[in-house]
Amino acid sequence: MAEIRACTLCAGRFAATATAHEPRPVVRFRPKARLLIAGRAPGARVHTAQEPFRNASGDRLRHWTGLAKAEFPDRDRVAVVPMAFCFPGHDATGSDLLAPPICAATGRVRVMAALPGLDRLLLVGGAAQRWHPDRRAGVGATVAFWRDHAPRVFPLPHPSRRTTEWQKRHPWFAAKAVPARQQAVRAALENP
Repeated sequence: MAEIRACTLCAGRFAATATAHEPRPVVRFRPKARLLIAGRAPGARVHTAQEPFRNASGDRLRHWTGLAKAEFPDRDRVAVVPMAFCFPGHDATGSDLLAPPICAATGRVRVMAALPGLDRLLLVGGAAQRWHPDRRAGVGATVAFWRDHAPRVFPLPHPSRRTTEWQKRHPWFAAKAVPARQQAVRAALENP
């Protein structure tokens, strides 16, 4: 964790973005964690607050997992380690830049090795799903076949407001996948 927080590998890259920001990795974990939440990269608000999923997407993610707000920052139980540890920045139009793959290439294996007690993996979005095995082509297909991965791995779409329309078109997600995920998360956290 100390090495990740001190990382400056992307300093030049981030300085050249429209946001011209410095690296500020946002990861949360301790070796005893039972649940891993892996997404693409911290967003601008998370970069500023230095707290993962501190936004409406976090509220939706907590609902999907059954985690209470007070449980979410419990590093001894819940690890939050995105594929890219820092906010990648915005381009000149204000759009999010792609997350640099260097974090996954240089630190991901070591982080996973430092979490021997993981019982459940929540893979939020395509970047996390591509890194972990047993995925299908595309986020929608991987999430649709969530039973193929359960109970250890649960693929999720990104919990942004853009997912609202997707959920309306796929009512099985709220009816079947969300309750199963909530139950699996609770079992992982309550049964060490």
